[in-house]
Amino acid sequence: MNIKIIAVGKLKEKYLIQALQEYTKRLGAYAKVDIIEVPDEKAPENLSAAQMEQIKEKEGERILAKIKEQEYVWALAIEGKNLSSEAFASQIEQLAIQGKSQLVFVIGGSLGLSPAVMQRSNAQISFGKMTFPHQLMRVMLAEQIYRCYRIIHHQPYHK
Repeated sequence: MNIKIIAVGKLKEKYLIQALQEYTKRLGAYAKVDIIEVPDEKAPENLSAAQMEQIKEKEGERILAKIKEQEYVWALAIEGKNLSSEAFASQIEQLAIQGKSQLVFVIGGSLGLSPAVMQRSNAQISFGKMTFPHQLMRVMLAEQIYRCYRIIHHQPYHK
């Protein structure tokens, strides 16, 4: 399995970088994992709705440039589907059975994802109604993907 995590912005905090590296290392036993960072748009504090849309569009173009036609794309979005870890693992396993070996997970910037990215996605997933920092979401996503593979392979995980 090939997994790509495309995220807007650069991860700067050392502790988050270390955590992400740890989970991508663990995932290496199950899949080839690539973390791709696309530049975020600098924005002033007070943005109009039109400016917000322009920023999401520019970031969206950068994201879409990193996605290949044959890849199965999950967009992380608050309005996405809430899944248990077991249900998420089941969906990943089903995609593998169907021959879909290239998965992409997209994490937007602080304003979210553009309509074009949402339209390109095959599925949308949510980690709940709460808002999380998009930098932290990379670690949370990597941990959940790792947990999925432990579930798929009937291997124990910590209690």
